[in-house]
Amino acid sequence: MSENSTANTPNAEGAPAQLPLAVNLQYTKDLSFEVPAGASIFASLRSAPQIGVNIDVQVNRLEEEQPVFEVALAVRAEASEAPEKEGDKAGRTVFIAELTYAAIVTLGNAPQEMIEPILLVEVPRLIFPYARGIISDVTRDGGFPPVVLQPIDFVALWQAKRAQQFPEPAGEA
Repeated sequence: MSENSTANTPNAEGAPAQLPLAVNLQYTKDLSFEVPAGASIFASLRSAPQIGVNIDVQVNRLEEEQPVFEVALAVRAEASEAPEKEGDKAGRTVFIAELTYAAIVTLGNAPQEMIEPILLVEVPRLIFPYARGIISDVTRDGGFPPVVLQPIDFVALWQAKRAQQFPEPAGEA
């Protein structure tokens, strides 16, 4: 399964520029769905649960001398019973869905400054719809309304990750 991605930025001739990226394959690396309270949660659940979602992107180079990478999109959705009164703590955990969805990609002759944004923004953007579908299906198949993940701003996620790794020095400019 191979697909090429194109960017929508025109080149000098007005045609879209080709990203130096080939998606070699995509796969479910890890998938887990758990209902910790078991069947009792279905009898006691009175309202829609509160759902928290965490998303992370990880990149690993597969071959030292080759531009082949594994890009993994890790999604964790955890649902808890809504608190009985506003301000109370959330109730029991209703379900936990965890997915690591990955792609093996090969970069062509990408400029050095483009490698990180391609791997941490473009590839996750390309594989996100598949991860979204899997999370939706597994929560629905688990007996709950499907969790439909909203679109993710992978540029903001990448910038936040960079800010954590390289905080700006304090002081005056």
